[in-house]
Amino acid sequence: MIKRILLITGAAAILATSCGGEKEQHQTKQAKGGVYYGGVFRINELEDFKSLYPLSIADVISWRISTQVYEGLIKFNQGDLSPIPALASRWESNTDATVWKFYLRKGVKFHNDPCFPDGKGRELTITDVKYCLDKLCENSPLNASFDVTFKGRVKGADEYFEASKIGKLPEGGVSGVKVLNDSTLEIDLVHPFSEFFNIIAHSGCFIYPKEAFEKYGIDMRAKCVGTGAFMVKTIKEGETVILEKNQDYWGVDKDGNQLPYLDAIKISFIKEKKAEMLEFQRGNLDLVYRIPVEMYKEIMGTYDNANAKKNDFDIQTVAALQTTMYSMLFTSNNIFSTSKDIRLAFNYALDRNKLVDYILQGEGLPGSYGIVPPVNAFKKMGYDFSQIKGYEFDAAKAKEYMKKAGYPDGKGFPKVTLTINSGGGERNEQIAEAAQKMWKENLGVEVAINVIPLTEMIDAYSSAKLPFYRRGWAADYPDPEIFLTLYYSKNIPNNLGDRSYINSDRYKNTKFDSLYTLALGEVDQKKRMTLYMQADQLLIDDGAFIPVFYDETDRLIQKNIRNFPANSLEFRDLSTVYVIPNKKGDK
Repeated sequence: MIKRILLITGAAAILATSCGGEKEQHQTKQAKGGVYYGGVFRINELEDFKSLYPLSIADVISWRISTQVYEGLIKFNQGDLSPIPALASRWESNTDATVWKFYLRKGVKFHNDPCFPDGKGRELTITDVKYCLDKLCENSPLNASFDVTFKGRVKGADEYFEASKIGKLPEGGVSGVKVLNDSTLEIDLVHPFSEFFNIIAHSGCFIYPKEAFEKYGIDMRAKCVGTGAFMVKTIKEGETVILEKNQDYWGVDKDGNQLPYLDAIKISFIKEKKAEMLEFQRGNLDLVYRIPVEMYKEIMGTYDNANAKKNDFDIQTVAALQTTMYSMLFTSNNIFSTSKDIRLAFNYALDRNKLVDYILQGEGLPGSYGIVPPVNAFKKMGYDFSQIKGYEFDAAKAKEYMKKAGYPDGKGFPKVTLTINSGGGERNEQIAEAAQKMWKENLGVEVAINVIPLTEMIDAYSSAKLPFYRRGWAADYPDPEIFLTLYYSKNIPNNLGDRSYINSDRYKNTKFDSLYTLALGEVDQKKRMTLYMQADQLLIDDGAFIPVFYDETDRLIQKNIRNFPANSLEFRDLSTVYVIPNKKGDK
């Protein structure tokens, strides 16, 4: 495998030779501790957001925007992803991690908004938290978060969900979510779960006022009323989202400076990666997330060359908590579900090393383990990736499995279509085309490729309409469980055509369910990780999906950006980011 450059701070010729264009001018003012107030942080997204309503968030673009506007009781530290207080000033659990108490922060206000009688944001109360967590457990086409948060975990959550289907909500809300007093909330769990704080940090647990939902309803996909450091000023869908500073934000830094430092965040939606890079060259963007694979060598160069060049920008590289795979629908009318031999044949026919080396230019790791990405954070938790036996390229074995399935050299095998999403530069299509060629050469089968927008694709696969599709699953929190839950059968809706954002493949395996359930209730972390590893291996042995690669992502950052560390979740907390005066003009 081509050697990967792990961390570089430098400049590349493509950017150094073309830095024209006008930069937006913004005043900055120094504050205590050497930080600066003012400036606009400018980001681009390659795809449109789907919904900013907390319960509907099912894509990373919506998540990255909403995390600036909304908050939950807990959030992640942007540097190391450890849980830190947000709307809760502190929390605690009992010894077996079945009872959790959260103590509400005082003096927090909702954003000013017409949903309030005087247009002024009122103070957050403990009943707001109870309202939102009960709402999380309601059956609704707007709710994409229940399965991965409270389902099967919180006492009374499943019963509340079922009752909501017939419009008979239990009095008092979810029984396991209890208001103890005006500043304390208790959550009782069905089984021990020592990592429950990760669930509370999930976007489905963001807090918003009842008044907003009652006024806007479905329109909350773009009408946002939260408590975050930024509030929505302008949304021109497909063009621009502008978030402005929340002047009443509760947060302060260690020197007593009120947060946030930035005046605003500007998010554009340029759909072409090369055009995005050009805007970065011109100084009109402060961040580029992921370097286009076709430009990787030109931008990164070699380590020695990068060090020798003028430092015009910074490059941050991190192993991502994301697995890119090809998923298969497990329904009776899909050929992949009829035979494990077919699934194994497609897996062994894929040369993942070539895909990473020559298509991704080393920006990733081959999908040679399981669904859980091989990152150090999980290794430290006790997840031993060396024990997971994944797929190595073996054309002879692939042919043998295809023959065993009744399709020697692919004869008689129907043409199938792989659906992939647009966005992400050209790499999605390039990888799919390379895989298409490998399956043709090694199996003798024809695979067509269909490219659709991400928002359309999410709707299609969650409704069981895509037999074979690309899926890039990025973790919502740093725990292996968030990957394995994709194949837990209790996440399959009773009506297979109903939406399921989690087990979208409708996969069911009783042994896997048993291992997964045992792991959820295990307090001892070493034992829990062992059970997760066994569950992961079972998925591989069954050919439940086709792992392609694990992301290692790069970010290009303008050199006057501060307090913006990279992390494996790509969790962005812009409340503490600031810009320093630039010689070419203040930002």
